[in-house]
Amino acid sequence: QVQLVESGGGLVQAGATLRLSCAVSGSPFRSVAMGWYRQPPGKQRELVARITDDESIDYADTMKGRCTISRDYAQRTVDLQLNSLKPEDTAVYYCQLTLDGYVYWGQGTQVTVSS
Repeated sequence: QVQLVESGGGLVQAGATLRLSCAVSGSPFRSVAMGWYRQPPGKQRELVARITDDESIDYADTMKGRCTISRDYAQRTVDLQLNSLKPEDTAVYYCQLTLDGYVYWGQGTQVTVSS
């Protein structure tokens, strides 16, 4: 079955950089839409960045210029580099994959940014 495993979260200070990684198994990897979402404490889950099945990339307005999403075909991972982190970026970050109309989620990785 499809499995998504996130890694790379942690506790950092404001201004730091983190690189999150989502390892994909049990699914095709090419031409598959994937994305990173986050859920801040007490708030709804929201888009951070996504790669469509034709490799187009979208970023949330709040993250434009501060993050980069990329797909590593050799490692079968979708990575999210977060730069200039702010306390308001504190959230659980989730990887998402859409395949044949089904949406799959990873278990999430916690990112905490201290001021």
